[in-house]
Amino acid sequence: MKILFLCGSLEPGSDGVGDYTRRLAGELVRNKHQAIIVALSDNNVREVSAEMQQCEGSIISVLRIPYFVSSKLRYNKTAQYIKDFSPDWISLQFVPYSFNSKGLPFLLPSFLKKFKGKYKWHIMFHELWLGIDKEAPFKHKCIGRLQQVIIKNIIRSTRPNSVHTQNKLYQFFLKKHNIDAQVLPICGNIPVVAEKRESAAFTQFVLFGSIHFGAPFKDFVDDLMRNSKLLIKPIKFIFIGKNGEDLEAYKATLENHTISYKVMGIQSENVISQVLADSDFGISTTPYFQTEKSGVYAAYREHQLSTICVARKWTPTNGKYEIPQIIKYEKDNLNLISKKNEVFDLQVMTSQFVNSISIS
Repeated sequence: MKILFLCGSLEPGSDGVGDYTRRLAGELVRNKHQAIIVALSDNNVREVSAEMQQCEGSIISVLRIPYFVSSKLRYNKTAQYIKDFSPDWISLQFVPYSFNSKGLPFLLPSFLKKFKGKYKWHIMFHELWLGIDKEAPFKHKCIGRLQQVIIKNIIRSTRPNSVHTQNKLYQFFLKKHNIDAQVLPICGNIPVVAEKRESAAFTQFVLFGSIHFGAPFKDFVDDLMRNSKLLIKPIKFIFIGKNGEDLEAYKATLENHTISYKVMGIQSENVISQVLADSDFGISTTPYFQTEKSGVYAAYREHQLSTICVARKWTPTNGKYEIPQIIKYEKDNLNLISKKNEVFDLQVMTSQFVNSISIS
């Protein structure tokens, strides 16, 4: 099978969807399929660049088109790439902000409609539109209305043979627009290359990646200390990756309780994998009902970590449900019972992806 992926950016380590697409393409190549990628709005190149990228032993041909080039040049370069490859499928990896800095890629539907050929279309909705939560400000709800129109126009322009999204909540909202999407959980962007070391001296909590605003971390730590007697070992926190400006407040909270912590910053995939393997709990600050779209959560899951969601209130306007594999933190009701994760890694995801589009 020959699959051409369309995404926004392909700068390694700087774009979650780009990293996801590269890993998926790489696994397809290892399974004797052919896969290439076009980045339609890349923020990290200054000119159109055809290059080879490596991912876990696979070499993938990619075309990177800067975000600022003219629509005509973007179309011509992409059309030629499609013609030369002659794919069976074109797979759009959709996030509204990947294709427009304001999240409003009005020209994307008509751009996609120009491509004519015998291939089939697939769309993966990594994100939908703003304003699907009750707490959303009015501005977000207005932007969300426009994003819904864009998504419906993309569907009309491509008439996709297969549509995926990565959680039940997004599936529910797409269904309200008569878009039938199958759930394809995402894999993490950190390959599992480490093994857990024996007899760690601490009960280790890890916070990997961006800290989302409004997370009640202080309340969580207060509750944790009140229940520390439930833990046999002393507590330690590890911060790894680009955590953001809220990290200083988190450090102060831990210092006030004299809790051991280590800030590791940006590290290689191998180092991150070892830290995750050595930890007992992974902290996610992504709102509970959005956790399944998080690459951080996917990395925790693949490393068999119990995930604790410590996040601001975010209530879907419709379609609430329980996520049994995630511990939802609630103030004064701390739950530290480990949750068993089903194995869902890159190989399983790729197999499910191929099987799904093969019957479409």
